[in-house]
Amino acid sequence: MSMTRRVIQLAAGLWLFGASVALLVRADLGLPSWDVLHQGVSQVTDIPMGYVVILASVVVMLLWIPLRQRPGAGTLANLLFVGLALEATLPILPTPTEPIWRALFMIGGIVLNGVGTGLYIGAGLGPGPRDGLMTGIAARGRSIRAVRLSIELVVLALGFLLGGTVGIGTLLYALGIGPLAHVLIPLFSERTDDPDPLAAEKGDHT
Repeated sequence: MSMTRRVIQLAAGLWLFGASVALLVRADLGLPSWDVLHQGVSQVTDIPMGYVVILASVVVMLLWIPLRQRPGAGTLANLLFVGLALEATLPILPTPTEPIWRALFMIGGIVLNGVGTGLYIGAGLGPGPRDGLMTGIAARGRSIRAVRLSIELVVLALGFLLGGTVGIGTLLYALGIGPLAHVLIPLFSERTDDPDPLAAEKGDHT
């Protein structure tokens, strides 16, 4: 895969990822764990949610320092693109009131999130800030599944306490994003004999 294609794929994936979060916000049926936290902080501080995503990414990347994690170009792009895409998409999306449309927004958001995940991870230009935190802690001898679960439960609880939306969408995302990533990451990746070590662990983004 050429570098030009990888960069375009990365940018497209991150933008779709941010747009997918906007769909889930408008559905109002529950968000992924990190976005529950982002929304909760946004409601408490009156900072737009997309900018909270960016600020949270900066804070998470500061936690990389003691873990000796090194960001890639994709990491830095992730830091900016997802939040900006969310902010650009939210104003142009209607807020559905009919249950069928809310359900369609939710399902569409989860599927689009899976496509965005496949594209940006398949580009192979570096993990997102939150993925890097997870793998950095796991590299110290802890189970990556246990680390991921612990982090996501903590941010989910904090977000819920701050007023973030938890619901059926939260559960369906947690159940669906892993299988979607398992199918889509190889589809958008350059063929290799070594599978992406994160592919089986994907359950949240950035």
